[in-house]
Amino acid sequence: MERKETVDQDLERPLIQYSHESEFQSKTKWDEVKVEVKKQLILAGPLMTVNLLINCLQVISVMFVGHLGELALSGATMATSFASVTGFSLLQGMASALDTFCGQSYGAKQYHMLGIHKQRAMLVLLLAAFPLACIWANAGYLLKFLGQDPEISTEAGLYARFMIPSIFAYALLQCHVRFLQSQNNVLPMMISAGITTLLHVFTCWILVFKSGLGNKGAALANAISYWINLLLLAIYVRVSPSCKETWKGFSKESLHDVPKFLKLAIPSAVMICMEIWSFEMMVLLSGLLPNPKLETSVLSISLNTCSLFYMIPLGLSSATSIRVSNELGAGRPYAARLASQIAMFLVSIEGILVATIMILGRNLWGYCYSSEEKVIRYVGEMLVLVAGSHLLDGLQSVLSGTARGCGWQKIAAIVNLGAYYLVGLPFGIVLAFVCHIGGKGLWTGLIVALLVQALCLLIITLRTDWQKEAKKAAERLHYMKITEEIS
Repeated sequence: MERKETVDQDLERPLIQYSHESEFQSKTKWDEVKVEVKKQLILAGPLMTVNLLINCLQVISVMFVGHLGELALSGATMATSFASVTGFSLLQGMASALDTFCGQSYGAKQYHMLGIHKQRAMLVLLLAAFPLACIWANAGYLLKFLGQDPEISTEAGLYARFMIPSIFAYALLQCHVRFLQSQNNVLPMMISAGITTLLHVFTCWILVFKSGLGNKGAALANAISYWINLLLLAIYVRVSPSCKETWKGFSKESLHDVPKFLKLAIPSAVMICMEIWSFEMMVLLSGLLPNPKLETSVLSISLNTCSLFYMIPLGLSSATSIRVSNELGAGRPYAARLASQIAMFLVSIEGILVATIMILGRNLWGYCYSSEEKVIRYVGEMLVLVAGSHLLDGLQSVLSGTARGCGWQKIAAIVNLGAYYLVGLPFGIVLAFVCHIGGKGLWTGLIVALLVQALCLLIITLRTDWQKEAKKAAERLHYMKITEEIS
């Protein structure tokens, strides 16, 4: 009874002392902006590099396979898309719940809770990886059932089976990445990703061209590289003094509040999957168009290109999530609002610059993937549309980062569902199959979806009561503290 009364008294205590706007503006507005820009760039720079290098693993593999022939390229790219739809996107989405839990805990200086959250996420994601691996083992049969070209489906099924070891490494890797970035510890991630990418080039060359495995060697190289990256980060977390307060070793406490984690992890997965699936679904739909080998190859190259350049705004998105969640956890709502505003300004500049580079280099980019003239010419035409989508994709990415920092995953999931599946994809399907525009029509539908998504998230962000969001963060952290004391 005494313990229960103590807990009840704790729950009735004031949660946080808010910093008023007048206090937050003790410096000049320009000084605040400069400080926030510096903080975001210090975070975003390494995160961009990390995202770019990790994404390069798939891109490098596809580039190696592309020189084995059109069928090998089509099979590898379709398998990669299938793996993203049925595995990587789900795990990435579930792990993004740590952006909220770890970010706000770090801002509130509840450092030991970061390790608990990470362990809980590792357990949940590993359990989720087993049924996903079974799906990958039957990828060839599933693709044929969905109406894909039988020859390409068979090749994709073999590639997907050799990717199965990747999914378990990816699940654990995502947890380590979110754990480290939430505490602004990003340089070790950049170094480990750099080492992994350099080794991956050599591994691909050996397994694709020298071992006799062909495109299956590229899939196996991906798995090896993910495990290397995971091992490097796990060693760092275990021995580094910078993680001394946030990693206390494995604890039974991580088995508690799994439903609480799932309550945010599932909407997080839906939020990210709705977006990623729409892009990957476009590649699968391209297999139903006339001349499926050409359409699938070019759409896959366009998607890989889009994903490659998207790593830049994704770094800003992660930095936004970190800054917003840290400031809300620390009870500084106006600092969180400023972080969101600065991120939107920075990503707009980046989007304009990258879109310009894409358009100027559109006639040369195809040579990186193929030596066939029709593929190179079609890629050049598609890059004009890819450039437009990149600008909108960058804006929605930082707005989604704000959503993860605040814990709005449910709202963002609903927005993504409507934007992509009620507006964008139907519009793209009509253009591609009814108006006979082909792959360009599918990509135009995605541009429309990105526009709707960005506008909806922008309206939600502009109408946000930031003091209310700080209070919600405090309540979440207070609940976890009381639960810990009870256990």
